[in-house]
Amino acid sequence: MAPRGPDQEECEGLLQQWREEGSGQVLLTVSDGPLVDKGLAQSSLALLMDNPGEQDAASEDKWSSRQLSDLRAAENLEESFPEVLGEEPLPEVEGPVWAAVPMQTGPQYVDSVVLPVGALATEQWEEDPAVVAWSIGPEPVPAQEEAPIWPFEGLGQLQPPPVEVPYHEILWREWEDFSTQPDAQGLEAGDGPQFQFTLMSYNILAQDLMQQSSELYLHCHPDILNWNYRFANLMQEFQHWDPDILCLQEVQEDHYWEQLEPSLRMMGFTCFYKRRTGCKTDGCAVCYKPARFRLLCASPVEYLRPGLELLNRDNVGLVLLLQPLVPEGLGQVSVAPLCVANTHVLYNPRRGDVKLAQMAILLAEVDKVAKLSDGSHCPIILCGDLNSVPDSPLYNFIRDGELQYHGMPAWKVSGQEDFSHQLYQRKLQAPLWPSSLGITDCCQYVTSCHPKKQERRKYSRDVLLRFRFCNTACQRPIGLVLMEGVTDAKPERPAGWAESVLEEDTSEPEPDFPRTVGTIQHCLHLTSVYTHFLPQHGRPEITTMPLGLGMTVDYIFFSAESRENGNRTDRRLYQDGTLKLLGRLSLLSEEILWAANGLPNPFCSSDHLCLLASFGMEVTAL
Repeated sequence: MAPRGPDQEECEGLLQQWREEGSGQVLLTVSDGPLVDKGLAQSSLALLMDNPGEQDAASEDKWSSRQLSDLRAAENLEESFPEVLGEEPLPEVEGPVWAAVPMQTGPQYVDSVVLPVGALATEQWEEDPAVVAWSIGPEPVPAQEEAPIWPFEGLGQLQPPPVEVPYHEILWREWEDFSTQPDAQGLEAGDGPQFQFTLMSYNILAQDLMQQSSELYLHCHPDILNWNYRFANLMQEFQHWDPDILCLQEVQEDHYWEQLEPSLRMMGFTCFYKRRTGCKTDGCAVCYKPARFRLLCASPVEYLRPGLELLNRDNVGLVLLLQPLVPEGLGQVSVAPLCVANTHVLYNPRRGDVKLAQMAILLAEVDKVAKLSDGSHCPIILCGDLNSVPDSPLYNFIRDGELQYHGMPAWKVSGQEDFSHQLYQRKLQAPLWPSSLGITDCCQYVTSCHPKKQERRKYSRDVLLRFRFCNTACQRPIGLVLMEGVTDAKPERPAGWAESVLEEDTSEPEPDFPRTVGTIQHCLHLTSVYTHFLPQHGRPEITTMPLGLGMTVDYIFFSAESRENGNRTDRRLYQDGTLKLLGRLSLLSEEILWAANGLPNPFCSSDHLCLLASFGMEVTAL
């Protein structure tokens, strides 16, 4: 309570007069200002209007400046305050906004008081419940029940903030099913049994890269960028979708060995990791469940070629050949091997030539690993962050198997940004890479295009005997100790044998392969799992949002023969082959991601969305 002053007695007298009149309303000054109970403003004004002649200059001096400021809060009521006091209006004092919120002051005084909005209470009031004063209220919270009727006319009521929509509802992703429901063994009945599996591709955002480019994540609260928070969210996603094959990009090496690999191993995965070359701290990982696949081979791919300016970057890839394991009890059946390739291509939007060369190396490795004895290829899945948008030249090259690149601006290859306004533009020249790389324009290793020569040569006895009397055999080695009857003998050259033997050149010449002019090709017949468009929303699909701009740069390609759709409504623009697409996890639009504050957010802990698809492979009887 405030210390009692010379004007306190008159205030108490006025209070006693109000009580005798039965108003039940009080006014008493305190150190932090007066409280106002319900109906106090109306009764105070009525009292002053009944006795207007008692207000003079002397009485104004008896009111403290704080009381006058508090009474000025009732200026918005129907009766004007200057008319009541008979004085000129005081200048408006700026202060916090006030609103009525419930106050639990006692069992018999459950009502509302006027409180400032946006502050926190710092004291507990212990005065008599009849004493009313201005108090600082807590921050408003959404009301759980219907709010009471607002009693103060002319005063704005505080509206509770709208209820926040949970992130899992904003970012809800539907599963698009293209097949019938599988049976309990994971096999589908139809034309024949199928081996079904799911594959996820996910750029999980390396912590080091995030900290190096912190300006891209200013819209995020620092807590959700903490690695421990992000790691828990990522593991929850893996457990929820439970894929059979997991392809990850931007996997930080220390996080992989210390946390990711042990956790994924506990979930039943066997993991392979390839760190980027040079001083980079992240890389790619491919994980599979040994209960469903058996590893045939694993091939790490490095795009760095010292001495080649075109291939001086540290990006990498990883190619695995897996053998599906069919359930027991199906008899003598077989399933073709599965080739899985994972990569993270260079980001630089200006260096499309580097992107094409890196992709050519990866396709050459996939061609080698997936090639069968008859020259055909086993089913292939190629996924990762390709840093290229749909319908860009790089995307079309993977999907269509051919690209004419000669004279094309390098920035146009990926389609990430438009640099057409710049005066100088790097243009692609033929050939795109030198022959010393050992890769043809069909994205195949040179050695795979030529039959291998026998490792050992077969010689007849006569040919071997001829080496007994060649000049080299007849020369005395330097430093040989002369021993009579042992090292002093000279071989006798048979009559008619020449003194020198023309030795056959056994060196393998550099293979000469034709180079096309400004065109590269591949023969893997790949098609994208996603269509990159959301017909129900009329918006493009989004996998990432750099600087708030949504785009698709992550893909899952698989072996399938593409076909013309025409006017048909079939969503799958390919012909079913050995590998069939059975379903996929839908992507989101840019507007939906904006509603969740972009990426990352509290629900999705990467700046990319995960891609998930379900496939079926034919099971054939032996």
